[in-house]
Amino acid sequence: MHELGVTKTLLETVLQHAERAGAARVDTVNLVIGDLSSYVDESVQFYWDLITVGTPAEGSRLEFERVPAEFTCRTCGHKFAPDGVSFRCPQCTSNDVAVTGGQEFLIDSITVLDPEDLKP
Repeated sequence: MHELGVTKTLLETVLQHAERAGAARVDTVNLVIGDLSSYVDESVQFYWDLITVGTPAEGSRLEFERVPAEFTCRTCGHKFAPDGVSFRCPQCTSNDVAVTGGQEFLIDSITVLDPEDLKP
């Protein structure tokens, strides 16, 4: 259910940018979501469809790009994807690692339509 709160914030941000651009309507929102984040694409989409009704974003599409998890070894600097079994560095076997990718949740881009785009 935490997707509702983040989706409301997402909509506020999108509408602010659309207004600043003088847009009549939001067409597409491209999101980048890390695999380690707890956000579920389908839940974000579900709430988006509900809360955009009556706004310039109604009927807009969400496009999701997933970013895989990435760790960096603090001992040797090696970057690697976890294998799901161990978080040890595959190069030096240190377990002193930092998460350096996969926690993202951000708007990459917003496509909007100008009032003239909507004229018949």
